[in-house]
Amino acid sequence: MSKTFVGSRLRQLRSERGLSQVALAQQLEISPSYLNQIEHDVRPLTVPVLLRITEVFGVDATFFSPQDSTRLIAEMREVLMDETVESSPDATEIAQLVNAHPTVARAIVNLHQRYRSSTDQLGALTEGRSGSINSTGIISMPHEEVRDYFYQRQNYLHELDTAAEEMTQRLRMHRGDVLREIAQRLANQHGVKVVKRIDLGENVLHRYDPETRTMEFAAQLLPGQRAFRMAAELGHLEYGDLINKMADEGGFTTPEARSLGVMGLANYFAAATVLPYRQFHDAAEEFRYDIERLSTFFSISYETVCHRLSTMQRPALRGVPYSFVRVDRAGNMSKRQSATGFHFNSSGGTCPLWNVYETFTEPGKIVRQIAQMPDGRAYLWVARTVSRRSARYGQPAKTFAIGLGCELRHANRVVYGDGLDLTGSAATPIGSGCRVCDRDNCPQRAFPQLGRALDINEHRSTVSPYTVQ
Repeated sequence: MSKTFVGSRLRQLRSERGLSQVALAQQLEISPSYLNQIEHDVRPLTVPVLLRITEVFGVDATFFSPQDSTRLIAEMREVLMDETVESSPDATEIAQLVNAHPTVARAIVNLHQRYRSSTDQLGALTEGRSGSINSTGIISMPHEEVRDYFYQRQNYLHELDTAAEEMTQRLRMHRGDVLREIAQRLANQHGVKVVKRIDLGENVLHRYDPETRTMEFAAQLLPGQRAFRMAAELGHLEYGDLINKMADEGGFTTPEARSLGVMGLANYFAAATVLPYRQFHDAAEEFRYDIERLSTFFSISYETVCHRLSTMQRPALRGVPYSFVRVDRAGNMSKRQSATGFHFNSSGGTCPLWNVYETFTEPGKIVRQIAQMPDGRAYLWVARTVSRRSARYGQPAKTFAIGLGCELRHANRVVYGDGLDLTGSAATPIGSGCRVCDRDNCPQRAFPQLGRALDINEHRSTVSPYTVQ
């Protein structure tokens, strides 16, 4: 640790808390000049100062690990490998840029994502497959904006999470009373009438009418699903100002993206309400992150429990940092959130060697996998299918694979690591997607790697159809 430089991360923490260098130096019991030197990478971080910082800010020491930049480094590498960029810096240069200027690197990644979205939609417009450009002249993909909003915040929103937990404490909600307590709160404080209908029409699961203050639910919704949706509406009613403030600060580029952002924030509040942080954290630790046991204990769906587990990053009370993903049979990634350095490819496609795709052959069965990314980091992945039955004959059911992954160093804390070789020696080599994966001899490669010239020989055959020079 004596040679660890953490200037940018320390400035980030200080800025988030609104502290001056003088104020922070007083709390750390060091001189302002010494702190200034640390923040500008003139002096390295020592163990005594590190321990003091973790106490003051309530962060884990791994927050200052150089490997915590892994995800942003992978994103920058993907940007610079794009054939339209025509740049090929080596890994060392990218790491140096990210570690020295993380804010600039994040801005470059965001700009490239908007460029790709604009290019895709302009292509669709040219072929006559899309509607008109929105009135602001900005081409965007609202769902991707909202996904990236949560992704860049490591899927934890402290202000909203603590607000939901404080409300549950006031309500004195307990495991078996969530649905009843929320319904009573809606009725007593807001005059909302909850009605269970037999049929709300095609594809409608619930709706709320602000004028009549009536909330209607389709009959097929389970109690846990009704509680979640009532909690989301309660978030709008009681914490609408906070939700709108956070949406305004999100910098969404279109009204559609902002509306989706508000919906996402309300859903986050709902999950934090039906699964209050401290109570859920303590149960997760006691059950060793057994997803099915937690689902039964809280009477909440498997998917909701997995999503909540990916948000457990409250300072001084952190759970296992998880990445969460939901994919369908065709490989479309409809949800992705991460509190780890795991990088989800944004240029299309994922890795067929990833265990989330094996689950479709064994519906409902949990599949475990120790996987290693090209950067050498190993992860424990747990995956299972979830299905939503159709409401009527002829209507297709929905089936997804839910994946939850943590770094292998945390595997001894979870029940799914039992009986596995946690040294990583037998890890399955996977990647973020063929176009950005640099595993040259992968037999499952579907596309050549960007930025690498093909080595074509008509008199030779190889395991990989795309051998590079």
